[in-house]
Formats: sequence, C-alpha cells, structure tokens
Amino acid sequence: MRIGRFVLAAVLILTAGQANSAGLKSFEISADARGPMLKAVMWSPCAKPDGEIKAGPFILPGVRDCPVEGENRPLIVISHGFGGTNLSHHDTAEALADAGFVVVAINHPDDTAANKERQHNLKALISRPVDVKRVIDFMLGSSPDAARIDPQSIGFFGFSRGGYTGLVLAGANPDFGSLSSLCQDQTGAACDRVNRNAFPNVVLHHDQRIKAFVIADPLSSVFSAPSSVQNVTAPIQMWGSQYGGDGVSPENLLTVARNLPDKPEFHTVPNSGHFAFLTVCPAELAKSLPELCNDRPGFDRTAFHQVLNSQVVTFFKAHL
Repeated sequence: MRIGRFVLAAVLILTAGQANSAGLKSFEISADARGPMLKAVMWSPCAKPDGEIKAGPFILPGVRDCPVEGENRPLIVISHGFGGTNLSHHDTAEALADAGFVVVAINHPDDTAANKERQHNLKALISRPVDVKRVIDFMLGSSPDAARIDPQSIGFFGFSRGGYTGLVLAGANPDFGSLSSLCQDQTGAACDRVNRNAFPNVVLHHDQRIKAFVIADPLSSVFSAPSSVQNVTAPIQMWGSQYGGDGVSPENLLTVARNLPDKPEFHTVPNSGHFAFLTVCPAELAKSLPELCNDRPGFDRTAFHQVLNSQVVTFFKAHL
C-alpha cells in the first residue's frame, strides 16, 4: 500500500477531529530476577486542557501526572530501536492517547541510548521481549492504573529492533546464525555466542496477551525462513522504508511479509530511509544527530507521521 494517496485524507482527519489531551507520567519498574530496572513513560487519555512539558530536547504536549480518564482502556506498549529511548516515538504515543489508549514506552536497558556498551551488545535480542513482558505484567498488576486497563485489549508498536521484538512476542523464532556478518571484527560476549552458534539454545519469550502488532522497518534478516514465522497469527500492520538502512533490508522485510501465515496490512513508504519512523526532531537534536534526523530530498517526515499515526490508530481501533 503506497503512502501518497493517504496524505490528504489523514491531514483532514487530524485537523477536523476534536483532539483530547494526553496525560504524561514517568515511572520506573523495579529490577527483579528477570532483568534490571526499566524506565518508562506513560501517555493516557486526560480530561484537562493540554499544556507543554519539557523532556530533554523535546517539548511534549500534555498534562503531567493527569489521572487516566475512563475505564477499560486498551494498552499499547512501544519498543524503540537500537540506541533509542522511550521518547523516540512520542508523537505516535500522543496520537494513541488522544484516541483513548493507554500507551507505555520503555528504555530497553541493553541497547538504549544510555547504554554506553550497546555498540557491541546483541544480548538485547534476548532481553527485549522479556522487558515488554515485564511492562505488561506491571501494567496489569501493581501499577496504580491497572484497574483502568482492559487486559484483553493489548497492542504493540515496535521500530527496528523494536519491530524484531514484536515479531518474537507474536510467536516468531529467529535464526541468530544469520547475525554472524554483524559480528565480523567485533568482540564481546554476545558476538562470541553468535560465532559459536550458541544462541539457538536460548528460550525466547512470546506473549499471547498481545492481540495486535504494528511493526515498523524491523530487523528481519533473522526471520528469513518460512518456519521462523509460522506461528505468528495475530493481526499485523507492517511498515517498510523504501531504502532501509542501519542493517535493515527492504528485501528481507518483504520476505517476512510473504511468509506470514496471515498476510499483514503492508505499507511501503516511498523515498524513505530507515529513520523516517523516528519522531520529527527538534532543532537541537537535528543539529547533533543529523544522521537520524535528516531525510532524503523531497521527503516530509512531518506529513508522513500524520499518515503513520492516523493509520496506527485506525488499525488498533479495529483489532483491540
């Protein structure tokens, strides 16, 4: 499905509708036997007028610590890409909260921007699904907002390695042997495991509580065999950049889409590179990280994200 024809419709939808405000809350999920402490941000429907919240280089629309409005709210968990943060997709989270969803994004400790060892760290491919499972356990259990959430209506949004994370949670079983090319001239425990073909003995965590997935430009080379995704049956909306990048191949993604037992709702984004799925960068960030913030000539990330967010909201409303 091509993006261009959706731009006008999406803009009209977003400008014509009466937007609600998003509550914004930061919290931590304590370390336990399954992993270290997780830093999280939650967006939720809020009855108060929007304000502005400064968060690092971002100015976020919302109301800090606003009580969750309503009952039986669907929950969406957002998983960032390699070296990302829980704010990497804040505009998508805001759109979902405005539409009535509770949204939680976390920093994956093993490859978040704060992890200085992440350059040689493939351990996150194992820990990421566990991180998401811990978030869902918390949100349905000890979270003060647990009573506001419908445990039968849980969705997932993931970009890059976050997209890989979603496929694993949905039931996919990766072939880590295909990562050997990434470990050439690299050292560390994770690459040692790849080179010794030790990853296949690792038990990965799937999570049937998640009923629908949005997968954006995922690390997909580890799912090239049809058998790797044969158990994935949940509804999937899949997004692919035209040119890929950062180890993500459009051809590999098309292979995964063809091999899924139930064909996904597939969107190709013309003239886009891999990082087009990241939120639009403020000037401060664009200056320090141009490789993440600058797009190809003629590509409008702001307009694309209006389309992306509208389509994501529509998909989750249809399946949760």
